[in-house]
Amino acid sequence: MAVKIRLKRTGMKKAPSYRVVIADARSPRDGRIIENIGWYNPRVEPSAIHIDEEKALGWLRNGAQPTESVTSLLKRAGILDRFTQEKAAAKAAPAEQA
Repeated sequence: MAVKIRLKRTGMKKAPSYRVVIADARSPRDGRIIENIGWYNPRVEPSAIHIDEEKALGWLRNGAQPTESVTSLLKRAGILDRFTQEKAAAKAAPAEQA
């Protein structure tokens, strides 16, 4: 099962707001989700992003693939940088032991 981290649209007509969710790649955009990990409101200045860092990192470690829009949100929140640092450290650790 391919799991994606993506945006689920909420809010009124012409006033979008989004939830950052974990969902099966085959489910529709606003369909069934596995877990809600945060929200994004592009209508305020500056745009508001709130993502649970521990949940997001846990799902990234388990292989969930973020969409392009969520990737940019994770970069802006600093979560993707932390994930890449963890990955680099984990890759370097076995090389040091050998």
